[in-house]
Amino acid sequence: MKRLSPKEEVIMNLLWEHGPLFVKEMLNFYDDPKPHFNTVSTFVRQLEEEGFIGHRAFGVSYQYYPLISREEYHKHTVRGIISKYFNNSYMGLVSALVKEEEISLDELKELIRQVEENGK
Repeated sequence: MKRLSPKEEVIMNLLWEHGPLFVKEMLNFYDDPKPHFNTVSTFVRQLEEEGFIGHRAFGVSYQYYPLISREEYHKHTVRGIISKYFNNSYMGLVSALVKEEEISLDELKELIRQVEENGK
């Protein structure tokens, strides 16, 4: 699974948050200046070709819906980052977060507690 571009991520977030949408409905959620209908439509078609979304036909219009959940995408993305930057080591990731002070000792203890509970 490839990583989404920022513009593709906007569309996926709309579908994850609001459910099935027509391109015209997606445009309502964009701030001004809104992108052109054809621009959003192009990204939607790319997402469909890549297997991220599907559609239902309503006459000549299509309503789009996600084929993968936000959780599935996040899980895949995290695995990719750990593989690419931390040599497939979750410990390496946690260690880097601790060294950079991005995670506190209390947060690390809470994480350990959660892992222990899930292991039971």
